[in-house]
Order: sequence, then C-alpha cells, then structure tokens
Amino acid sequence: MNAPCVVPVPLNWYLIRSKPASETVATAHLERQGFTIYFPRLAAPVRRRGRVIHSIRPLFPRYLFLGFEPESQSLGPVTYTRGVSCFVKFGQVFASVPSKVVDELRRCADPESGLHALRVARFFAGSRVRVVGGAFQGLQGVFQRESGGEHAVVLLNLLGQSARVCLAADDLVTDEEMPQMSIAC
Repeated sequence: MNAPCVVPVPLNWYLIRSKPASETVATAHLERQGFTIYFPRLAAPVRRRGRVIHSIRPLFPRYLFLGFEPESQSLGPVTYTRGVSCFVKFGQVFASVPSKVVDELRRCADPESGLHALRVARFFAGSRVRVVGGAFQGLQGVFQRESGGEHAVVLLNLLGQSARVCLAADDLVTDEEMPQMSIAC
C-alpha cells in the first residue's frame, strides 16, 4: 500500500516585538503554542575586568521572527503571549518577512551552536600599526585596508619611499596592543 504524500506547507514569516529582555520567554511560550520561532543570537566579544569574553546577545534586540501555517494556525493568541509586546505593523498591515531572509539568516549562523559571529575590525584606515612577524618585523606603517579575510594592505616606509605591502593581518598590532616596556632603575 502506498503511503500518502505529505507536502510541506510553506511558512508565512512575521516580525514580532518582545517586551524588554523577554525574547527567550516569548520564544519558549510561542513554541509551546506550536509556532515556529527564529530568534537569531550572536556571540559578541565583551571586555570585563580586562579580559575579553563572549557574551550571547540577540542579533536584533526585542525582535523575533514568527513562522506560522495559515491553514492550521491563528495569529490571535500571539499578542497575548507572555513576553510578546506586539506585532510589527506598517499601518494596519503586519510586517511580513520573506522566507529568503530567514533562510539566509539561518544559513549564516554557526551550524552547531546556531549563533552568529560578530566580526570586529581590529584596524581602521589611517591607523598606525606595527609589524610583529614576517620579513618586515619591527617596522611601523599605516593601515590602508583589508585584503580578503586574513590579509591587510599596509603603507610602509621602505628605503625612503612609501610602499603598499600586503601582510598577514595576524602579523600586525596597533600601538595599544603592543606590550609596554619599562626600565626599572
């Protein structure tokens, strides 16, 4: 005997706003009601007591993506769910989110943890840098731009002339990152 063919029903995605710092509560209660929720979070570096640690924070504070099946679910109970403030609307129309946007957000997240990574720029155009590794170790230069994810273009003074050189970004530090040396007398 043939098993019935089940065709997945596409989800309609809407944007909801949670009460302050209640994204996790709203997510849990909405999922309990059978809704599909996407709550994108990121691991952001935070400096505490001189150390950098990763803190998990919402990618879009106070906003959640709500997916539902229009044939079998109603949006009525969502507004009264614990942790939910309201639907995001444009006039009287709910703000719908294309499935492509939610799919792309999910694709960009880490497959194991589901977290997004925040990439923080170490250098800014025009900032002074020092080369701490490679053939140009010990030279100072001016950061120009990134070149790919792992390299940087730096303006170095070589033989009395300025030259643009592509170096590994790991071989560069700013003056603030250089260990300070002091002489004890």
